This record gives sequence, structure tokens and C-alpha cells, in this order.
Amino acid sequence: MSHTLLVADDEPNIVISLEYLMKREGYHVLVAANGDEALETIVRERPDLVLLDVMMPGKSGFEVCQAVREDAALEGVRILMLTAKGRDTDISKGLALGADAYMTKPFSTRELVQKVSEMLAAPR
Repeated sequence: MSHTLLVADDEPNIVISLEYLMKREGYHVLVAANGDEALETIVRERPDLVLLDVMMPGKSGFEVCQAVREDAALEGVRILMLTAKGRDTDISKGLALGADAYMTKPFSTRELVQKVSEMLAAPR
């Protein structure tokens, strides 16, 4: 069974790259261009993992993460924050709001693929 991922980022080039990369790895990929769309898609589709940018129009990635963690029906959704905001305070905030992991841009695609695989293999 293929896992479903949501790529939520407002930068089209990043979305296209991540969508291609994850599809090549055999995942079913959904995309969202802003925080509001990301949250609607998460509620509707219940992806296994969300690759979530922090800085997006509408709701920020932090707000989306917090909303997902406050909804008991979305308990199984894993969140990997992908962002250029790499200060310790940003990472701490993301993890405190319930992100399962945090990677800063730019990141190696090999590391990202490995991290996604690890997160999906871990028991929830």
C-alpha cells in the first residue's frame, strides 16, 4: 500500500520538485499552495505525512501544525516541517506545536527521502 503525502509550500518550484521526488519514491502526493488549503486537504484526505513549509500565505505552517494537533481525528498524521527558518527558536516552536521532525532549507533530497521513509516506518 502506497503512503499518501501532502506537500504544502507556497513556492511552486519547491512543490514541483518535492512532488516529483516523492512520486518517484512511490508515494501518492497531494499538494497545497498555502496554509488554509493545506489544513483543508489534511482534514479531507488524512495524509500519512505532511511536508509543511512554515512561511505561507493564509495560515502559517506553525498554525496548520497546531490545528492538526488539536484535532483528535487527525492524530495519525505525521508532520515534517521544511523551512528556511532554521534558528533554534523556530525549531523549538515547531516541535513544541507538535511537528514530528524539522528540516531546514536547503536540504539534500537524499536526506529528505531517508527522513520520510523513517517517519513512515515508525509506529504511530
